Amino acid sequence: METLKRKICVATGTRAEYGLLYWLMTEIQAEKNLELQILVTGSHLSEAHGNTWENIVEDGFEITTKVDLELSQDDSNKAIVKAIGIATIGFADALDKIKPDLIVILGDRYEMLALAQSALVFQIPLAHIHGGESTEGLIDEGIRHSITKMSHIHFPSTEVYKKRIIQLGENPKNIFQMGAPGIDNFLKLKLLNKKEFYTDIGLDPTKQTILFTYHPETLFVSEVQKEINEILKALKKLGELQIVFTQANADTSGTIVNKSIQNFVNQNSSRCVFEKSLGQVRYLSALYAVDVVVGNSSSGIIEAPFTGTPTLNVGSRQLGREADQSVFHVPCESDQIELTIKKIMKLEKFKPSDLYGNGNTSIKIKEVLKSIPLKGIIHKSFYNIEDTI
Repeated sequence: METLKRKICVATGTRAEYGLLYWLMTEIQAEKNLELQILVTGSHLSEAHGNTWENIVEDGFEITTKVDLELSQDDSNKAIVKAIGIATIGFADALDKIKPDLIVILGDRYEMLALAQSALVFQIPLAHIHGGESTEGLIDEGIRHSITKMSHIHFPSTEVYKKRIIQLGENPKNIFQMGAPGIDNFLKLKLLNKKEFYTDIGLDPTKQTILFTYHPETLFVSEVQKEINEILKALKKLGELQIVFTQANADTSGTIVNKSIQNFVNQNSSRCVFEKSLGQVRYLSALYAVDVVVGNSSSGIIEAPFTGTPTLNVGSRQLGREADQSVFHVPCESDQIELTIKKIMKLEKFKPSDLYGNGNTSIKIKEVLKSIPLKGIIHKSFYNIEDTI
C-alpha cells in the first residue's frame, strides 16, 4: 500500500550524474506530496575523486543514506567487480532501512546496476533516465540495457531511444520521452561569461582553447595507455592552443588517463590546466567559452551542441548515440585528431541544437513520478512488436 506522501529515492554515484539530477531533486524536494530521499554512493564518497558528496550537502540537500564502495586508486576489472559486490551488500541494508516507494536511476554506471538488481529483489519500482542509448566502446552498453529491463518507468532523451526501449520489450505506456535533464542547467544556472571563466581558470581569453575530457573505453582497457598517448601526441603538436583538462571518472584504468594527463600538464603548464572537478557552473560555462570540446564524454554529444560549440569525439566510447552535425568523429589516431582539430578551429560556431531538448525536463519527469500509479507496476509483461517483415 502506497504511503500518503510518496517517497522517491534519487540515487547518485558521480559528480557528473549529480549535476544532471540536481533540478529533478530540487523539484521533488519542493513538491508537498513527495518526500525526497537521496542515496549517495560511488566516487562521491572517494577522497581520490574529491569527496563530492560534500557538494550535495552544500547545495542544501540532506543525504538520506550513503553506501561506500571502498573505492581506491585500484581501478582494475577485479576491483570494479568487487565494488559491485560491496554495493549490492550496502544497498540491501540501505533499502531495508529507508524503504522508498520509487527509486530513480540515471544512466549506466556499474554501481547503478547493483542498485537496480537490489531494487528488483526488494520489489521497489524503478524509474530510469537516459535509457535506450548506445555506447559501443563500453561495458555501459550492457549495463544500460540491463537496467532498462529491470525498470518500470522510462525517461529516454530522444524519440529514437524511446523506440529502442520498446524494442527491448517495454510497454510504451510507461515510456516518457522528455529530453535530457542536463539541458535544464543552461536555463536555470547563472553561468560565467567568457572573461569570468578564463580569469577563474587562469588562461588567456584571447587564445583558442580546448576543453578535454577522456574516459577509458572499458571494452578495450588494454589499449587505454596507447589511446591517451595518441591523443596527447596530437595535442602536443597543437602548441598554440590552450587546454583545460578534466579528470577521468572512476572506470577501469581511469588512473592511467589521469597520470598521463598530469605529466603532460606538468610539461606544458603555461598553456594547460588540469581540474579534478570543474563543478557544474564552471563546466557549463566552459562549454560556451571554449572553441572545441575534445574527448569522449557524453557531454560533448548531449550538452555541447546546445551551446553551438563543436565537439571532436575520439574513439568508440560514444559511437551509437544520436549526434548533431556539430559533432565530429575520429578514431584514436594522433594524425587524424590533429588535422580535425585544426579543421574545426577554422569553423564558426554552430547553431545551437535542440536534439536533446530545450530544457524543463526535470519538472516534466517530476510530474510523472508524482502522478503515475505504482500499484501493480512491478508486474511486467514483455511488449511484443508486431513482425513487419
